[in-house]
Amino acid sequence: MGTSGIVDALGDVLGSDHVLTDPPLTQAYTVDWTRRWHGDALAVVRPADTAQVSAVVRACAAAGVPVVPQGGNTGLVGGSVPGRHPGSLGRPVVLSTRRLTRLDPVDTTSGQVTAGAGVTLGDVQRHASAAGWEYGVDLAARDSATIGGTVATNAGGIRVIAHGMTRSQVAGIEAVLPDGRVVEHLSGLAKDNTGYDIAGLLTGSEGTLGVITAVRLRLHRPHRASSVALVGVSSYDEALALMHDAVIPGATLLAAEVIDRTGMELASAVSGLAWPLERSHPLVLLLEIADGGEGDGFDPGVLGDRDVVLGLDATERARLWSFRELQSEAFSSLATRESTDAAHKLDVSVPLPRLARLADELRRRMEASPDVIAFGVFGHLGDGNIHVEIVGPAADDEQVDRLVLDAVAAEGGSISAEHGIGRAKAHLLGLSRSPEEIAAMRAIKDAWDPAGLMNPGALFP
Repeated sequence: MGTSGIVDALGDVLGSDHVLTDPPLTQAYTVDWTRRWHGDALAVVRPADTAQVSAVVRACAAAGVPVVPQGGNTGLVGGSVPGRHPGSLGRPVVLSTRRLTRLDPVDTTSGQVTAGAGVTLGDVQRHASAAGWEYGVDLAARDSATIGGTVATNAGGIRVIAHGMTRSQVAGIEAVLPDGRVVEHLSGLAKDNTGYDIAGLLTGSEGTLGVITAVRLRLHRPHRASSVALVGVSSYDEALALMHDAVIPGATLLAAEVIDRTGMELASAVSGLAWPLERSHPLVLLLEIADGGEGDGFDPGVLGDRDVVLGLDATERARLWSFRELQSEAFSSLATRESTDAAHKLDVSVPLPRLARLADELRRRMEASPDVIAFGVFGHLGDGNIHVEIVGPAADDEQVDRLVLDAVAAEGGSISAEHGIGRAKAHLLGLSRSPEEIAAMRAIKDAWDPAGLMNPGALFP
């Protein structure tokens, strides 16, 4: 079957309106959010249900055409867009899951809900909240990131310290395998020791083992009303100590985030919000605790003499959080103003005792790099996950990325904390995984997808 033949076959399955081949229409699906990663697609398809996903994958498998699954396309490592060079398999079909919008009623007995892969994280949050529950994953891209994408990348976000990564929220899964067969295990049993954990394996697989079509999600009882504190600090070690010392026993820590001075200044410029503290500091620590919303969960003996501002009502909490949630946008805006291709965005993690040393080393390396215009660090202090933003080097200049990732590897950290490996870091997987681990993962990939048609170039080079 030739190129036109597979496109015609997909049109027969989905209808021509949902098989896109015109570049002005496909561009939104073939360029990632950062603008650093892009490639050409044979077509973009938009199936409406699991049966259509299965039919698309079967047709592509029969024709030997690669498939790139895509959710909200909010990733930072090029894992949901075609590669720059199609390779021997040729241009792929991008399979958008955005029309898979099944959203079942919340099961209030078990505290679970089943959501289609195309439902946004924000819609799941609001759906759960309306039924008196809470979904445990939250991140700034909540209204564009999809459930399928967050599961495929095992997304983290701002609530990991309270609820764990996405994998901890997955109670069951439905997916289409590389040959078009459907596996479905959405019962959500709390105890089920009947063999391999298929849901656990697909979580974090980055579309290399199949297309996730629906997920059974665990929910949580809502926490008490919360309070937010922004605290000026001088070092990461000081911030880590405050994360523990500033919260009294009985108050639940929901989030512990850190932003450096550069990021705070850029967020202020983008938002128009005034600097929130009395003075400028090398770092700002954001703590959110469930204490009834009165602020009395913070220890006044620890915070009393510090430069701190509290947010107790919803408006003030949102204002303080905006400095953290605008970070990625702020650095992207700076890249645009400086007429550079794109900001380099890296998410990494290290053991908490080594975080301060890593931050110092990154600053030394960036200040010694002549192409770097601006550099900033922000992220999830509580779990050792920091985001590194770099403006200046060209989008295809990987030297500055390597400077960061080599430093992370030297500290025993992970070159990807929550966005996955994608295409951006596939050739560097060995910095965080041993040859034996990579061989084991490749064996799983080869067993599930012997033709190598599922998201080729992602995760593995």
